[in-house]
Amino acid sequence: MTNAYQKAGVDVTAGYEVTRRIQKQLKTDDGNIGRFGGQFALALTQYQSPVLVSSTDGVGTKLMVAFEADQHTTIGIDCVAMCVNDIVAQGAQPLYFLDYLAAGQTNPDKIEQIIQGVVTGCQQGQMALVGGETAEMPGMYAEKHYDLAGFAVGIGEQADLLTGDDIQAGDVLIGIASSGLHSNGFSLVRQILFEQNQLTVDSQLPELPGQTLGEVLLTPTQIYVEAMQPLLKKHLIKGAAHITGGGFIENVPRMLPEAVAAVIELDSWPVLPIFKALAQYGQLDELEMYNIFNMGIGMVLAVAPDQAATVLAELNQAQTQAFQIGTVQTRQQNAVELVGR
Repeated sequence: MTNAYQKAGVDVTAGYEVTRRIQKQLKTDDGNIGRFGGQFALALTQYQSPVLVSSTDGVGTKLMVAFEADQHTTIGIDCVAMCVNDIVAQGAQPLYFLDYLAAGQTNPDKIEQIIQGVVTGCQQGQMALVGGETAEMPGMYAEKHYDLAGFAVGIGEQADLLTGDDIQAGDVLIGIASSGLHSNGFSLVRQILFEQNQLTVDSQLPELPGQTLGEVLLTPTQIYVEAMQPLLKKHLIKGAAHITGGGFIENVPRMLPEAVAAVIELDSWPVLPIFKALAQYGQLDELEMYNIFNMGIGMVLAVAPDQAATVLAELNQAQTQAFQIGTVQTRQQNAVELVGR
């Protein structure tokens, strides 16, 4: 019997091998992986009015750096992080995750590396990986290229979800450090570094000692579940903003009532060297940088002034770098004011 599908460029046996390897990584024998749908048992007795919170996202053009560096073990962490950080920013507890991976060719070794990152991200996000899809799509993607996206679900008590409605003037803004660029702004990053300045993933910049440019750019996105869950359980957070695409200017206002503004003190935390390098090599002004990148802060929390010291102490005791980066004030004009320089 001829294998017409394989002649068309799709190797179903490689797909079967991928499923086997994922099951091995998860160390599961419950049969959930490989079924037609992922299953997750909900324990609702602890909730009076449970609300499911969902998020879906991808890794974006950071994948192009992974292709160039041929490094695929951490990109799955990015995929999980982009989804789960949105969920925890709403005050919910992550439950489960599904991934979607589409590739030009099913290479079990490469896909195993990618899923290894997804599994690690789910562990860091305190959630279950209940399924996903691996699609081989020759003609749609180049042989060595792929796309990766994910979908996460969390749960929270309706009264405890972070709406930001009670944020008021006088509240304190606390920033939790990012691990680097995370997964945003990479179309501009690649243009500045690779196109305009003719650098490569193997380049070593004096501004980034000890690492290649590829290693710096592929640093996985920080996941904030472990740091934030104890604070959420103690009701110490009034609002949270996940600093993704759009930087501070777009994301911080998403947690604020219309009557107030965030006043960000720019000298209150160390800006990571990669951002200084991008500003220099791309000749970007400061306002533009804060309108694109996280600048070293991946999550901003709004807390009552009498709780700020407690929140900072708890975060830093957990070896999570956190800084008081500003205050909430009555809004005069802009929803975000950058001060200090």
